[in-house]
Amino acid sequence: MKLGVCYYPEHWPEQMWAQDATRMRDLGLSLVRIGEFAWSRIEPVRGRFVWDWLDRAINTLADAGLAIVLGTPSATPPRWLIRDAPSILAVGTDGRLRGFGSRRHYCFSSDIYRTEACRIAAAMAERYGRHPAISTWQIDNEYGCHGTVLSYSAAAIAAFRVWLANRYGSIDSLNVAWGNVFWSMEYPDFETIEPPVATVTEANPAHRLDWRRFSSDQVIRFNRAQIEAIRPNAPGAQFVHNTMGFFTDYDHRALARDLDVVGWDSYPLGFLDSFEFPDAEKQQWCRTGHPDIAAFHHDLYRGIGTASFGVMEQQAGPVNWAPHNPAPLSGMVRFWTLEAFAHGADFVAYFRWRQCPFAQEQMHSGLRLPDDRPDIGFDEIASLSDDFARLHAIPSNTRTQRSAVALMFDYESNWLVEIQPHGENFRYRELIFQTYTALRGLGMDVDIIGADAEGTGYRLIVIPCLPILDSSRLDRLRATGAQILFGPRTGSKTAHFAIPDTLAPGDLGTAMGFSIPRVESLRTGVTIGVHGEAIEGAITHWREHACVRTASVAAYTTDGAPALLEAGDFAYLAGWPDAVLLDSVLRRQATRASVPIRQLPTGLRIRRRGDLHFAFNAGPQRVTIPFRENIQFLLGSADLEVAGVAAWIELT
Repeated sequence: MKLGVCYYPEHWPEQMWAQDATRMRDLGLSLVRIGEFAWSRIEPVRGRFVWDWLDRAINTLADAGLAIVLGTPSATPPRWLIRDAPSILAVGTDGRLRGFGSRRHYCFSSDIYRTEACRIAAAMAERYGRHPAISTWQIDNEYGCHGTVLSYSAAAIAAFRVWLANRYGSIDSLNVAWGNVFWSMEYPDFETIEPPVATVTEANPAHRLDWRRFSSDQVIRFNRAQIEAIRPNAPGAQFVHNTMGFFTDYDHRALARDLDVVGWDSYPLGFLDSFEFPDAEKQQWCRTGHPDIAAFHHDLYRGIGTASFGVMEQQAGPVNWAPHNPAPLSGMVRFWTLEAFAHGADFVAYFRWRQCPFAQEQMHSGLRLPDDRPDIGFDEIASLSDDFARLHAIPSNTRTQRSAVALMFDYESNWLVEIQPHGENFRYRELIFQTYTALRGLGMDVDIIGADAEGTGYRLIVIPCLPILDSSRLDRLRATGAQILFGPRTGSKTAHFAIPDTLAPGDLGTAMGFSIPRVESLRTGVTIGVHGEAIEGAITHWREHACVRTASVAAYTTDGAPALLEAGDFAYLAGWPDAVLLDSVLRRQATRASVPIRQLPTGLRIRRRGDLHFAFNAGPQRVTIPFRENIQFLLGSADLEVAGVAAWIELT
């Protein structure tokens, strides 16, 4: 696995560059990303390109033996461009322009800006596309960061109307699909359709879902255009984009179809503090990160459809953007790096080489302090060369193998639930992550797949929530021969955001012999007990009332109504499970699928990569690996301190 760093030569005196490059190489780094925010230095005024400084920076890094990921700078359009073409700015839900003075101040739907972004990308490719040190191009930076996927500009409105006309063909078809007869919402033509914003009460959910689909497509279109601008002058180049954690505003799988590599930006402590975790968990994991945050995203992006994946920005100290920004526990930078390798990553690049003493990110740490002394992460990275030497001391297969268990995660499903949660505590990402955590706590490796994946080769497929489950998707799932567990709201909507004619769960209900005539959302703290053979626990947040013609494996303790239904290889859980119920249901389904279970202590996670087995202890206390017979340790031992890592091979 390659190690790298994000570097901004334009931030530092040129006399520092050569020493920086040498220190990177001596630290064991072989990869460096540059350029993604440098437009104003490359082209300070329209048409006047200043290449000499970038030529020297690239050559200095290359002379030190570093491979370069060159970023296109479209995340930061310069001031002169905003002055010349203010229409490229995005518009927020409040109708105000999202102006110059930070980053990501553009609308994906602006034809003017897409042309400008392709122009600068093509100019860079003409200059550097055949440079031997540059084999990978990063397109833009963190699409959608700061809530920038959705824009309500005139360009976006015009593009949306074209998108709808192409999708539906006629306005009558759209009116029927959206159910616009309700509240007299019928449109006379496409030109009268506005974005679903600033309505008196909630806008039509079908309208909102198409707006999300359209906005996602605009991101993919923008990304593809830059790749097409670069490719003629960069033969054989690979293309990457750096995605984010817990971010679902566009379809990353659609983006990946145009990429060779997916990199994601791993900030475990920042994500923990910023997203929907209980306060107790935020306190418990504040210095190590939740044991499944990084792992979940590694598994997500490993399976997203590109030939390679890795971490383009790895947290190496306190960040500056979360509500609270603690320092990682000593050892966690090493921990996160080895964890990425265990989950199949091909590279990890740290953010950033040196902490910047000015502007918005001056409180964001780097590998070196602003005065150029090493920060804590620097020393941890220095130890990794010895770790990898130990891992490779014994010849072994390190190819990432298919897991026995797959978890389905679908971006469109998240949009649908966000649009119509029907209960403020029903959050799609939370249900997915809760399920992933439960599987990992049972010692399972997990692949994360999309809604349209073939799914063959898995023994157990877990689908916590898939509202749109049509007959073709159902047929693909049935053909896998796997045990399949479906969760609440699966099959509850059509592609046009309507209740199926046969009621939820639609075609799945027909196949399994039940329907759901009523659902109810529950206030946080309200629970309903569930009991069955080897099944215990409770439903919280959401309950479904099933009308059944099939077997009930577990029932609600209040009224005896079915809670877990089963027909052949399919099982359906008719509610949001608490941790106890989820654990018992997953145990049951894993046993039926002949998937081994290894109950792990709190905070301990295991992962296999080829012949190598890993254990990671995120705490909160020292643990002993519960299985240690016939193994040879390459790193660590069976006793792991917090932030400890062990790796071993099994002896035959």
